[in-house]
Order: sequence, then C-alpha cells, then structure tokens
Amino acid sequence: MAASTEFPCSLTLDVPFPTPRLASVALRALSPDKELSPLVHRSFSTTTSAAGSAEENVLRIEYSAATNRMLRVAVNSFMESLGLIVDVMESLDVDVLEAKQLAPAS
Repeated sequence: MAASTEFPCSLTLDVPFPTPRLASVALRALSPDKELSPLVHRSFSTTTSAAGSAEENVLRIEYSAATNRMLRVAVNSFMESLGLIVDVMESLDVDVLEAKQLAPAS
C-alpha cells in the first residue's frame, strides 16, 4: 500500500493459515468490522505465501493512517480480534484440529 500525504503511516501484515479456507474464514470474520476512526484505512485480501505456494493461505491486511499513534491503536485492536478468531478456529475448526494432530510434537 503506497503511503499518501493524507495517510503517510502504513503497515502490511501477512498472517499465514494452514489452509486457504481458514484464511478466507478469517477474512470474512474480520471484514465486517469497519475502522472506527476516519484517520485509519484498512483493506483485507488473501494471497500466496512467499514460499511460492499456489494456494492463497495468507491473510494480508494493509493499513494506512494519519499518524503513527493512530496506526498503532488500530493494529493493536485488530490483533485482539485476530487472536479471538484464531482461538475459536483452534477450538472448533476441523482443519485446525487435524493439522494439530498431524504436527510433530515439540
């Protein structure tokens, strides 16, 4: 996301998920919540991982804000929402449960 003079502070977050379906679920769960401040813009998309996978299993969130403080507050709030969604996925979603069972114990 290119920084504009009106919104010079920007940040792009890439959050990988085990499957494209889970990335899409997270996108649909987070998209309805609009930013409360007109000084912050946010957009969501799914994309492929940097490792070259053809599957769009990465949730990309692009922020731009008028000030660093507004950007920090918006991202902190978003991370709380994302944490809740991931917790629910871990508790209830079959794909996550299967991935946990297949993962080697550390």
